[in-house]
Amino acid sequence: MSIQAIADVKRPAQYSEAEWDARVQLACCYRLIDHFGLTDLVYNHITVRLPDDSHDFGKEIFLINGFGLHYSEITASNLIRVDMDGVAQDESDYPVNGPGYVIHSAIHGARHDVVCIIHTHSLAGCAVSSMKQGLIPLDQQSMMFHNRITYHDLEGIATNLDEQSRLVADLGEKNAMILRNHGLLTVGRSVGEAFRRLYYLERACKLQVQAMQSGAELIIPSDEVAEHTAHQWDHGLAQQGTIDPIEWPALMRLMQRKDPSFMS
Repeated sequence: MSIQAIADVKRPAQYSEAEWDARVQLACCYRLIDHFGLTDLVYNHITVRLPDDSHDFGKEIFLINGFGLHYSEITASNLIRVDMDGVAQDESDYPVNGPGYVIHSAIHGARHDVVCIIHTHSLAGCAVSSMKQGLIPLDQQSMMFHNRITYHDLEGIATNLDEQSRLVADLGEKNAMILRNHGLLTVGRSVGEAFRRLYYLERACKLQVQAMQSGAELIIPSDEVAEHTAHQWDHGLAQQGTIDPIEWPALMRLMQRKDPSFMS
């Protein structure tokens, strides 16, 4: 039986098929972030905007984790529906994370092409976020972000609603952002697309930190080569430019083998 078929069997009656699919994929994404060692205790957040026709709230709704649950505990059914005012639409023993609301509601509200947003505080991501030169395109994967990543200066813990306009302006139409002295953020038209960007952005940061630690003189490809490679990624190399990345089904199967409870 496929992952989708198993998830459909477990779908509670109160959720539409579209919402349950979004919940399963988002829960899987939380588990993947934990699997790859990118969690920060119970902090950080991943959200998914629900399709308007998947619920009857009459307003925009996104799903987020209950603040206090570890990513390894996230399941499709314990995700919380939140409106753009930060009001939870579900009863839960866990509150909505304040900075999670500030960051994610701002982007979901401004970018209607964005379905999923991922924000992390990984060690390598925070290290590169603290480097004045930012991300350096050192290999093929990191070149997918050449001239396609933006930066947002730290303003403290993101609890100030006034920061939302600056956050949105700094992101613009790009799909990856380094939050200076803070961490990483990616967006996507699907959960798989956002996760793929985050995975390779994290990998690029790890590569940069390790290469710089070696003390060897770095070979930095020319701007022309970096742009050419980024253009190749943009236009479908290994399905990079598509809404459904080729890796996503395999990653969902990986989590199913490891612990299928995310589908419950």
